[in-house]
Amino acid sequence: MQKINISDKLNLFQEQWTPKIIADLNGQHVKLAKIQGDFVFHNHANEDELFYILSGELYMDFEDHTVLLGPGEMIVVPAGVEHRPRTKDGQEVHLMLVEPHSTKHTGEVQHELTKESYDWI
Repeated sequence: MQKINISDKLNLFQEQWTPKIIADLNGQHVKLAKIQGDFVFHNHANEDELFYILSGELYMDFEDHTVLLGPGEMIVVPAGVEHRPRTKDGQEVHLMLVEPHSTKHTGEVQHELTKESYDWI
């Protein structure tokens, strides 16, 4: 049991759209990510996904609406719901994700941004 300093962990990597695992919690991974630009529309058939915004503004697109999230705000995307995280105006967003170990990066969608595995930091 050791404390985790989020700022220190964020300073360990620069890659975007490449979540890094920082903790394990009851079958869930806690991850940090840096993102910029548009991701791909996808869903996770069997897993809910939590996005907590640390810095910047995240736009979460759904089929019929968009939710804007700022620092200190979060959203839970239910299993099976099509979604696309994105940023605007070249802004980098830092976020924390909480999702089951089994969650695939882009669900069943294969895309140039898809990651097959996650690194611990």
